Amino acid sequence: MSTRLATAFTRGPALVTFVTAGDPKPAATPVILDALVAGGADVIELGMPFTDPMADGPAIQAANIRSLGAGTTTADILSIAKGFRARHPDVPLVLMGYANPMLRRGPEWFAEACAGAGVDGVICVDIPPEEDDALGPALRAKGIDPIRLATPTTDVARLPAVLNGASGFLYYVSVAGITGLQQAAQSSIEDAVARLKAATQVPVAVGFGIRTPEQAAAIARVADGVVVGSAIVDLVAQHGADAAEPVRAYIDTLKTAISKATS
Repeated sequence: MSTRLATAFTRGPALVTFVTAGDPKPAATPVILDALVAGGADVIELGMPFTDPMADGPAIQAANIRSLGAGTTTADILSIAKGFRARHPDVPLVLMGYANPMLRRGPEWFAEACAGAGVDGVICVDIPPEEDDALGPALRAKGIDPIRLATPTTDVARLPAVLNGASGFLYYVSVAGITGLQQAAQSSIEDAVARLKAATQVPVAVGFGIRTPEQAAAIARVADGVVVGSAIVDLVAQHGADAAEPVRAYIDTLKTAISKATS
């Protein structure tokens, strides 16, 4: 596991935050990333925009369209990541996206580029664990964590495949569907997290539908991490290039609630 990711999850429940790279334009993303850190985010997920983000709801779909419309390229994303690593040497950075942009030049090229940019982990939404060979070995060879997804439909029979080779953290997608539209019942999240934690030593972070400090606090009481994405993307959509301070203030409310809930 990446040392930065491992450290992030040893300090208590980690606040994992997501934004789309290049939204509203590539030059705006570094300031927004800095605002996430200033607000208290423990792990940053940087979304790679894609034309067909099938797991994402309207907010992140729109962010992808804005980013691509601004001309964001993979080179831009890697440059943003490299700059982030220079400014924040200890904060874990994860790239999240889809197979096409990651594999179009080959898995070895992508893994090498990620390593050179200081990326700690990669979440590829549409490569199932049964097809780990498509990207996983190349990432591991460069010390980058392939972060797996589990869902409410990940049953006992399939869970070992999901956990085999998983590292960094396990992202529990608490709702079967797309991002941002609803949140699962707390009782179902608690049951799922207990089942996952009994099966793996990898930290379990819960996402999809978490927007309020109260929701974040409730998740933090049972999970190793709380993932917030669409609500942050909504702030970027609302404020554009001026989103940094609203984002920082919002993240601060989440981090404060998590800290109080687990102190």
